[in-house]
Formats: sequence, C-alpha cells, structure tokens
Amino acid sequence: MKQVFTGKTVEEAKALAAQTFKTDVEKITFTVLEEPKKGLFGMKGEAKVEAEYEKSKPEIAADYIVSVMESMGFENPTVEISEIEGGSLLEIKGEGAEGIIGRRGETLDSLQYLASLVANRADKNYYRIATDCCGFRAKRKVQLEELARKMVAKAKRTGRTVALEPMNPYERRIIHAAVSEIENASSRSVGEEPYRKVLISTTERREGGYRGRRNDHGNGDRRNNGRKGGRRREEFKARSLDISSSFEKDYKKPKPEDDMGAGLYSKIEF
Repeated sequence: MKQVFTGKTVEEAKALAAQTFKTDVEKITFTVLEEPKKGLFGMKGEAKVEAEYEKSKPEIAADYIVSVMESMGFENPTVEISEIEGGSLLEIKGEGAEGIIGRRGETLDSLQYLASLVANRADKNYYRIATDCCGFRAKRKVQLEELARKMVAKAKRTGRTVALEPMNPYERRIIHAAVSEIENASSRSVGEEPYRKVLISTTERREGGYRGRRNDHGNGDRRNNGRKGGRRREEFKARSLDISSSFEKDYKKPKPEDDMGAGLYSKIEF
C-alpha cells in the first residue's frame, strides 16, 4: 500500500502516515518527495512524503478480529499481538470482551479459524494465528488435564475404553499429553472432523475370576464348585460352541478406528 502525506515538516508527514496506517514509523518505508524551503521569513511550502506499508499477517488477522467484534456490537475492542512458536498470539481485550469466548471457547475458536484464513490468503506460506481472551486458554487447559485424569481413573476402574466428546485438534493434543504422563494408560483419536474424539483405555490387567450367583442373603453361592456348579459350566460351554446363534447373525465387525489394540507407547493420532 502506497500513499502520499504532507505536513509542515518531514517528521510531521511521517507521523501522519503512521497514524493513518495505525503502526509505528519504523515499520513504514518513506520516500521524501518535497521538503520545505528556507526563505527570508522562515520555511516556505510543505513537506511531501510517499509512504509504503504492507501489513504483517498478525496485523491483518488483528484488524479482521476488531472489525468482526465491532460488527457484533462490542465497544472499542483491541488486540495485543505477541510472538509464539511458529506464529503469533492475538490477545483480545476490551470491555465485555469475554463475551466472544462462547460455550467452551467455540466462538473464540471459530474467530481464530476465520482470522487465520484471512491472514494466510495472500500467499501459500502458512503462518500460525492463535487467539485468546481473558486467559481462557490457560483455564481450559487445566480443565482438560483434570478431565483426562478422571477418565483414565474410570477406564482403570471399569476395565473399559472411555470415549470423550468430540474436540478440536488443540484440545485433543492436551488430552493426549496428559494421558501420556499417566502409567498404564493410552489414548488415541478416532472419527472425522468435526466429530473426531479421543478414546482413553488402560493396559492394566484387572484381577478377579468367576463369581458365583448371589443368594438371598447377599453372599456368594459357593456351591457352584459342586455338582450344580459343574453342570452349569457344562451348559454354558455348550452354548458357547453354538456358533450359529442369532447373536452371530446380528454381529457387526468392528471398524478400524474401533481397534483398541494401541498400547501405551504406540503412536498417538491427532
């Protein structure tokens, strides 16, 4: 973007350009076209400079976020840009800004996605754009880590794989990282976006064997070791060998994503 600015002095023209572009003077490239001339009674004429400025991708994303929030009725929203690994973090601030977070951060995630598209549409070099508001990301991370620990405990208690609700890739990574720090626990992602979810399972072996039927007094029926128990086991074995039962006809083979064979040190899929 190029634009010509005038002022009483060159410095004044440059300051006007920085104010117009809403950035620092150091980020603008200037070409001085005219300078005031000295006369008998002082300086004559005006200074004229050509200012060239290209917004960075974080600035493009920040401007987009501000425009969207203003359209939604937020008053004087601001965006503070800071560098993070592989990109920039855009911290949304302003009165009532927490209203942009949404349920479990869904609105904030959507705004982040759109801002990233707008910032990266100019070229093919992807630049990471992350958004946050009122420290929501840090709070959500703590909640997800606690959820992961609870679900691991449930998997170990029941001996069954536990399925979490669908999450975005960022939240799934937090779950996977938390589970990887727990002994005898594993996790993997299954499904397609936006319904992709995490499965948590345990590699522990549950202790325990055959339990007799409880009698009227709430005690285990120890007589199953005798003649009656032996007959029942024989009957159960016979039924197990009947592979032509209606159960087999209705049985559906598990899909590949339902395979629970991933171990503790297996590859984690996001």
